[in-house]
This record gives sequence, C-alpha cells and structure tokens, in this order.
Amino acid sequence: MRRLLTTAAVLAALGGAVFWVVTMPKPLEAAATAGLRGDAVAGEAVFWAAGCASCHMADGAKDAEQLVLSGGQRFASPFGTFVAPNISTDPTHGIGGWSLADFASAVTRGVSPDGTHYFPAFPYNAYNKLALQDVADLKAFMDNLPADATPSQPHEVGFPFNIRRTLGGWKFLFENTDWVITADLTEAETRGRYLVEALAHCGECHTPRNPLGGLKRGDWLAGAADPSGKGRIPNITPAALDWSEDDIIAYLTTGFTPEYDSVGGHMAHVVENMARLPESDRAAIAAYLKRVPSSGG
Repeated sequence: MRRLLTTAAVLAALGGAVFWVVTMPKPLEAAATAGLRGDAVAGEAVFWAAGCASCHMADGAKDAEQLVLSGGQRFASPFGTFVAPNISTDPTHGIGGWSLADFASAVTRGVSPDGTHYFPAFPYNAYNKLALQDVADLKAFMDNLPADATPSQPHEVGFPFNIRRTLGGWKFLFENTDWVITADLTEAETRGRYLVEALAHCGECHTPRNPLGGLKRGDWLAGAADPSGKGRIPNITPAALDWSEDDIIAYLTTGFTPEYDSVGGHMAHVVENMARLPESDRAAIAAYLKRVPSSGG
C-alpha cells in the first residue's frame, strides 16, 4: 500500500509539473519587436482590416465615436459572455501605458503584460500569423486615438472556464500558426489568405468549432453555429457561395448581395471595415475564397 501511495504521489507530482509547463504563458520575446518603428498611416489600414473598432467601440457607436475604443460590447458564447475591454489610449483603464512588446505579445500570443492568458474570444489564434511590422504600424495608429476612462468590465464566464491557467492547455491543443490553404497561390491569392486567415480573422466566425472551442480546420469557412445560440453563420466556401469574384468585391464594398439583399448584424461592421481598404484587398479576398476547398454545402 505504501508503495502504491508513493507511486501515486510521484505520478501526481509529475502530472502537475507537466500541466504547469504546458499551460505556462509564453509571451513574445521583447527582442522580436526591438528594431521596429510603426507607421501610423499604414496602421490605419491594418486597424480597419483587423476589425478592432467593431468589437472595442462602445455599443452603438457611430462615425468618429467608433475610434473611441472604450469597450463594453457583450459577446455571448457557450462558455459565457465575454465583454470587450477598453483598449483606448487611457493609461489607467486602457492600453496607453503599453510598450510595443506588450502590445505585440497580447495580439500575437494572447498574453497580457502581467503574464496571464487572454481568452480566445480575442482572436490571437488568427493574429499569430501577422507580420510584426503590421503589429507595430497598428499600435502607431492606435496611439493617436482618443483616450477614454471607462473601466473594463469583467467577463461573465463561470467555473471551470474562468481559470486562466487552463487556457494554456487550450492553446497547446488548438493554437495554430500554420496557414490553412497551402497550395501554390498567386500574389493576389496570397494577399487574400493573409487578410482572411490572419488580419480579418474570418475563420473565427465562419468555421465550425469542436466542443472545447477549437476550430475544425478541416471544415474551413464551412459555416458555424452563431456563438450566441441564435442562427447560423453562413458557409462561404464554393460549396455554398456561388458568387463571382466581382460579386464578392461588390458585397464587401457596398453591403449588397447579387440579389440586392443587404448585409446585416455584425457583418455590417465587417463590410464597413472592408470598404475602407483598397479595392485590391477586396479583390484579393475574392480570389482567395475561390481557392478554398468546398466544404459543407
């Protein structure tokens, strides 16, 4: 019996050590951004493509108010309700005191400046593919946006999902820095892949997830249940989206489908963002979507 207890204690200790190592936050090394200088002009396009305002502006904000990133919007999910934090330039309630290294580590690794994991409602599993120069440009643009002193509200996530350390296990299982589409692509298709898979993080909504919230990459962009539990996010692979490239470009520019239906819901913000980008970027997205394998139906 004593031997069994000793063996159990050793195995428990080893298991605990493995858990501790696997779930440890892994911030981006400061040296990775040490030589970068952000360009605020270039960063504006990154800002709109990444959809930062769509989640972090105040609920219902319009026009210039969209640039006040005070947070507060609520996003329901099977794991609880996530509340977008204040990411304005306020040094106390926002991210005004962050260095570029802090910012890049949060965006590409999902690790806060104090060394804790962010929930993957923050799409760092897509942003981890961003070029660090784009991250630096994004911060340079955001550094010029208004400060707001609205405190961030806590997420409404219950046990056991509220244990931040376990998110390291989620990252170990599901975080992926590889591109989904790895075929030989044209220059435009490669740009489209960068926009869809990384910057605009389209797969975060349009790809189904497993019970733990990991993306089913084998069904890339094949549609998914709305995280709120109401409705479904459409399949945008060629199996269901039979629009021409020109139709896709027009939709991302005007919000109108080929049937003259209009965009609605959160996608309306996405179209607003896409319409601010060069038409070449919208064309690149259309070209990429034509290269995605058909899935679902």
